[in-house]
Amino acid sequence: MLDQALERDDVELEDEETSFFTDIDEMQAHGINAADIKKLKSVGICTIKGVQMTTRRKLCAIKGLSEAKVDKIKEVVAKLSGADAFVTALVVCERRRCVFKVIFIDTENTFRPDRLRGIADRFNLDQDAVLDNVLYTRAFTSDHQLDILDHVAGKFHEEGGIFKLLIVDSVMALFRVDYSGRGELADRQQKLAQYLSRLQKISEEYNVAVVITNQMTSDPGAAMSFQADPKKPIGGHILAHASTTRVSLRKGRGETRIAKIYDSPDLPESEATFAITAGGIADAKE
Repeated sequence: MLDQALERDDVELEDEETSFFTDIDEMQAHGINAADIKKLKSVGICTIKGVQMTTRRKLCAIKGLSEAKVDKIKEVVAKLSGADAFVTALVVCERRRCVFKVIFIDTENTFRPDRLRGIADRFNLDQDAVLDNVLYTRAFTSDHQLDILDHVAGKFHEEGGIFKLLIVDSVMALFRVDYSGRGELADRQQKLAQYLSRLQKISEEYNVAVVITNQMTSDPGAAMSFQADPKKPIGGHILAHASTTRVSLRKGRGETRIAKIYDSPDLPESEATFAITAGGIADAKE
C-alpha cells in the first residue's frame, strides 16, 4: 500500500511539473503552421508563456513573421494561456516547493566541483549524483553571457520541471571588462537591463529561482558623508530594481561571516552570522 501511495505521489508530481508550461507546438492545432513555430524556437521562444513575454516589435523582427502572423500568434497564445486567469497564493507556493537540478553560469572561472563533494558527504548524499544534477557553463564575454541564456531556456524546455535553480557568478564581471569608462556606461547599463530582463522572464516562464552574485566597489562619496562602509554594489539602480531580495555578505571576526538583508519585499532588514566549512554553510561558533 505504501509503495502504491508513493508511486501515485510520484506520478502526480511529474504531471504537475510537466504541465507548468505549455509547449508552443500546441499552437499548430489552432492554425499556426509548423514553419512559423520553428522560427520562434530558433530565437529561444519554446513555450506559450515565452511568447507572452515577448513584445510584438520583437516578434515582428523575427525573419519570416509578418505583423498579421504575429497578431494571429498572439491571439492563439491568449486562448491557450488563459491570459486573464488568476491562481491563489497557495498554488504559487506549491509550485515552488521542490529543488531538482541546477545550472551554474561562471563568469570568473571560480567554480570548484570538489566543494560539492564535501557538501554531499555532510548530508549523506551520493557525490556523483549531486554533481550530475549541476550543469556548468563558462561565459567569456558579456555577449556570450547573454547568448547562453537562449541555451539555458532550451535546456529548461527540454527537461520541463526538472531544473529549479539558475546561478550566475558573477553577473557584472564581464560587463565591467567589456564596457569601461563613463563613455560606455550608458551602453553597458542598457545591455545589462536586457540581460536582467531575460533572466526574469526565464525565471517566471520555467518556474526557476535565480541567484546572482555581484561585486563591490569603493564609493568615493562615502567618505564625505561619513558612512561606516565606503563600499557599494556595482550595476547601479538597474541591477538593484531587478533583484527581489538583496543580501550583503561580509567577513566578521575569525571564521565568521555576516549576511545582511537590506532589500526584500517580505523580509525585514536584519543580520545573521554563519561560517563556511568543508561541508558548506554552518552555524557560526560563538
